[in-house]
Amino acid sequence: MPLRARRRRHAVLTGLAALALLLAAPPAGAAAPAAGTWTEVGSDRADPLTESQGLASMEVPAGSPNRYTGIGTVPWGLAGRGWNHVGDPDASYDGYYVEPYQRDDGNAKMFRVQAPDGRWSEYVHTLGAGEARNNSWAAISPDGRWMLSGEWGTMDRLLVFPTPGVNPATSPSADLPQVATVHLDHAVRDVQGCDFLDATTLLCSSDDPEGALFGLTKPLLRIDLSAAPSGTADVTGRVTALRQLPLRSACSGDFEAEGVDYDRRTGTLRVIVVSPGLCVLTDSKTYRLTRG
Repeated sequence: MPLRARRRRHAVLTGLAALALLLAAPPAGAAAPAAGTWTEVGSDRADPLTESQGLASMEVPAGSPNRYTGIGTVPWGLAGRGWNHVGDPDASYDGYYVEPYQRDDGNAKMFRVQAPDGRWSEYVHTLGAGEARNNSWAAISPDGRWMLSGEWGTMDRLLVFPTPGVNPATSPSADLPQVATVHLDHAVRDVQGCDFLDATTLLCSSDDPEGALFGLTKPLLRIDLSAAPSGTADVTGRVTALRQLPLRSACSGDFEAEGVDYDRRTGTLRVIVVSPGLCVLTDSKTYRLTRG
């Protein structure tokens, strides 16, 4: 998210958080008609401070709760060192959890990793030529070895890294390198989160406010890869817009599509959509969708 927009969002959330306790949740509006292959099956309120950026389902250990990120989940120590924005996280199938961080200056982005034993570590990536500073999301491949990430704005690529903490080629004391690129056949705009559906398929949430790329705003995207990421060669990605994400609120204005998660245990896709205006506090939601 651009710095100006992020500061504006931060001011709204922090300045009005106390007001949320005084406001009753307004009645939900009529559901938008389902489209594409994913149908809405329910929703849960998304807390504006702790569930407004991203989410990840945790398979290890069994019965672990879902994880969320938001302005209120950024540790003070990280924010004090400049890492003041967290994006959409992901978790490997063996229990490693990765959060993407960005800062307002400098030439690096950072991935914060929690191992299954609870220990945290930080992996810093120095930006390559032309690489945007934004670090909106992380998506770990099903085999755990590779991690995809993306940049804000209108882009025709995704970045491939060895998964920090999981891939033995990584170390907190060494720069985390970009090892490959996913070349997209269609430009995407403001992708806020992606997750693997299977080894060669990604589902992504786009905060595109214009709609010129696919004929609709805030689309749910599917990206079919020509091969599973290997870290040794670039692959191509075929982009398809499946449907508009659910946009329901008692307030009118600009919604903000955020992170996305696919839980393979239940076949459920979850995506966060932040509501406009004061309704950011009351009816922002995590929507649940299933195929068919």
